[in-house]
Amino acid sequence: MPNTADTALSAEPEANPNQHDLIADENLRTPRRRIIAASLIGTTIEFYDFYIFATAAASIFPLLFFYGDDEGTAVLLSLTTFGVAFLARPLGAVIFGHYGDKIGRKVTLVGALLIMGIATFLIGLLPTVHQVGLWAPAMLTVLRFCQGLGLGGEWSGAALLASETARPGKRAQAAMWPQLGAPFGFILANGLFLALAVGFDFNLADAAAAGTSALDDPFLVWGWRVPFILSLIMVAVGLYIRLRIEETPVFAKALKNNEKVKAPIGEVFSKNWREIILGTFIMLATYGLFYIMTTWIVTYAVQPETVGSLGYDYQSFLGLQIVSIVLFAIFIPIAGRLADRFGRRRMLITTTSGIIVFGLSFGLFIGPEVLGTGADMNVWQMFAFLSVGMALMGLTFGPMSAYLPELFPTNTRYTGSGVAYNLSSILGAAATPPVASYLVQSYGVHAVGFYLVFLASLTMISLLFSPETNHRSLYTEEKLSA
Repeated sequence: MPNTADTALSAEPEANPNQHDLIADENLRTPRRRIIAASLIGTTIEFYDFYIFATAAASIFPLLFFYGDDEGTAVLLSLTTFGVAFLARPLGAVIFGHYGDKIGRKVTLVGALLIMGIATFLIGLLPTVHQVGLWAPAMLTVLRFCQGLGLGGEWSGAALLASETARPGKRAQAAMWPQLGAPFGFILANGLFLALAVGFDFNLADAAAAGTSALDDPFLVWGWRVPFILSLIMVAVGLYIRLRIEETPVFAKALKNNEKVKAPIGEVFSKNWREIILGTFIMLATYGLFYIMTTWIVTYAVQPETVGSLGYDYQSFLGLQIVSIVLFAIFIPIAGRLADRFGRRRMLITTTSGIIVFGLSFGLFIGPEVLGTGADMNVWQMFAFLSVGMALMGLTFGPMSAYLPELFPTNTRYTGSGVAYNLSSILGAAATPPVASYLVQSYGVHAVGFYLVFLASLTMISLLFSPETNHRSLYTEEKLSA
């Protein structure tokens, strides 16, 4: 039985790759700088919103929303709430994918940005568990779910906006722009948290030791709310930019030729189920690595030694993490160039091999007995660990906004790529921070590395069964009834 995606997106002759994608150049009315801004700024805002929750969940939310006698349990509950968004993301991908494949990429991207921004703003207004009891974590969980819905519809739309307007042979380089939103959003979120912590002279270790007596600290009263409330201003800027772009020429031509389908989700699961499975597991190592290097590592570094962590200074560690994330940003465009030159599949197989080796080194890199704890922690060794992980993250994340959309035909591409990307988030991201925290407390930090090796091995198997897509056309010419 022929592969539907391979039939719909047949490989182009080597002498003239992506010839159908010339419509992106010929019919492109929106200036490329505006397309870059719309895809980059929008994803930066979305990821900023997502990461300020991650930073708070790993640091102050255990005290504000999950406080109890057991510090370890409070941390695990906080990280579990963080993971709720990943359960919502596939649903967001289905909802926004349906409209993205039916009415267009532009309108859907505006809706995703609004949902994420409003939910983030409302988190900044929530009362804490000390004020309203269990209503506080319940409301926090609901708003986190809404954040997941928004991000579930954001990524694939931004990736298609960039890739469906790319010049022939430069698709991975064009599609890397929305990927830069991840490190930029992370830097903004953590940079603002760090600046506020320094400005308020807030020390997480002292606050955790003081318990409820620390709740009068201005940072815990209102300082932590500032990054969430500021999201509303950033969303207004993103909306202004996104409302000034046109629909992608690839999708506009598909609409003109009556190539949309009634139910994109049914179509993609019936004809492209294999691509959904492959895409889901292709993203697995990327998600696992990222949330180990951004969310779990904060918990491991700054939480008390009594729960198996390092007890290092919160402000100092955020500074280390922000510097290392720059490598993530640097290696994304490098990955885009390499993916266009050597192919997505070959480049990702090489990078995934590096992630497996990295996972095997956790005990040697950051074990408490070799790294030290508290003020005695070896800062340079921790920075080296963060830098290697972030460089690998840039290399594996960079090509994804080209590779996943290329697996699917035009009329179900938004839905298909979004579902694969966000199903992977449940397996590789939602579970990773709490599972990693449990593994550290029960077996030691080397077990977290083995967990990453397991995720990367599943990704490697999927890549070996996946096609190369860099010479495929993004325009599907088959007629489908409306």
